[in-house]
Amino acid sequence: MGVLGTIITVIVVGLIAGAVARLVVPGRQSMGIGATIVLGIIGSFVGGFLGYLLFRADAQDGLLQPSGIIGSIIGAIIALLVYGAVTRRRTA
Repeated sequence: MGVLGTIITVIVVGLIAGAVARLVVPGRQSMGIGATIVLGIIGSFVGGFLGYLLFRADAQDGLLQPSGIIGSIIGAIIALLVYGAVTRRRTA
């Protein structure tokens, strides 16, 4: 997979992880598709970092794995909760 394929994969996984996180977290999030993709990409980094800390595993077996997608979703949920806490505190 070349660089373009990797970028497209990151965007698609980011969109899926961000969308699932927005569906799971209760409340209304005022985000567009671009922000949802960014949320999923940030979630992928958070999930990958947590996976490395917990299991000392890395991406040597490939970038697209079921455990990586689940970690991306969990990371996106964490990022969305942090984003919600920060924006609520700022507007209150």
